[in-house]
Amino acid sequence: MAPTKKTSTGSTTGAAKRTRPQNAEGGFRASATMTKNLQAVLVDLIELALQGKQAHWNIVGTNFRDLHLQLDEVIDATREFADTVAERMRALHAVPDGRSATIAKATTLPVFPQGEVLTTDAIDLITERIEAVVGTIRDVHDAVDDEDPTTADILHGVIEGLEQFAWMVSAENRTPRSR
Repeated sequence: MAPTKKTSTGSTTGAAKRTRPQNAEGGFRASATMTKNLQAVLVDLIELALQGKQAHWNIVGTNFRDLHLQLDEVIDATREFADTVAERMRALHAVPDGRSATIAKATTLPVFPQGEVLTTDAIDLITERIEAVVGTIRDVHDAVDDEDPTTADILHGVIEGLEQFAWMVSAENRTPRSR
């Protein structure tokens, strides 16, 4: 048997040359349906972050500064939620698609108005969009939960966070109910 020697690149020569080990990724794999459902959630989360930024840049009016800062909180959390969903997809061997063309084509959110927007209008517009993303998540939740309760738990956290933002943002335009 010929002796083996290491080359300067660290590979081996001779009869005992080793084959490179295969990638050992195994485990649970998302079905096509689960992938489609998580992609729908991802698309709407990305679009919500984009529309939140559009509002953030273009709001004017009463309580501008407070809403401007609050929108940053919504945007930061939404981006984190999107990242969590996308990384969960990768952990389940699904491939997320966050390209701008995909988002524009697939989002269920209505288009955000162009130009300056009054703070009071922006509050309603953003609340509506937050609630629409929650609706997307609730629409796919049961199918996701049937396939993978761990992923459903992630969706629970996203719903909880978004519903809290919807309450906090919408409170800016609310008046107390009569008793």
